Amino acid sequence: MKKLSVLILSLVFTLCAFTMQAQSTWKTLAKVTYKKQYDELMGFDVDVPVFSKEIKALDGKEIEIQGYIVPVEGYKEQGHFVFSAYPYSMCYFCGGAGPETVMEVYSEDKNMVFTSKAVTIKGILELNSGDINDLMYILQDAKLVSKDVK
Repeated sequence: MKKLSVLILSLVFTLCAFTMQAQSTWKTLAKVTYKKQYDELMGFDVDVPVFSKEIKALDGKEIEIQGYIVPVEGYKEQGHFVFSAYPYSMCYFCGGAGPETVMEVYSEDKNMVFTSKAVTIKGILELNSGDINDLMYILQDAKLVSKDVK
């Protein structure tokens, strides 16, 4: 009985640690500032992200992050979508959140289907400060870690 209790406590602790890590990733990604830079194509100044040391340390690394799927097309399987720290009604595109609260995601994982509940995903983070047609955070090779975590 004692061994079972220890096992259950270990599992709960591990799940809590993963959830805290996934949530703290957004806090790290929020450590970005912006500078104005003239864009030849657009013909005016645009905000260009200036990534902190903590963010640069994540570039090219696998990260785990918790948030909400914002579909780009339809609500079925999502191979390309926006991932938000906040639910759809509060995200960067629909609410008042900043651009540091969303990322563009590319995945071949067939389990990536729209849900209004929070999910945890992992993938390789790419930083983008040069292409205004993409978001500043891009997650490649994303995989679903867990569904309905909130």
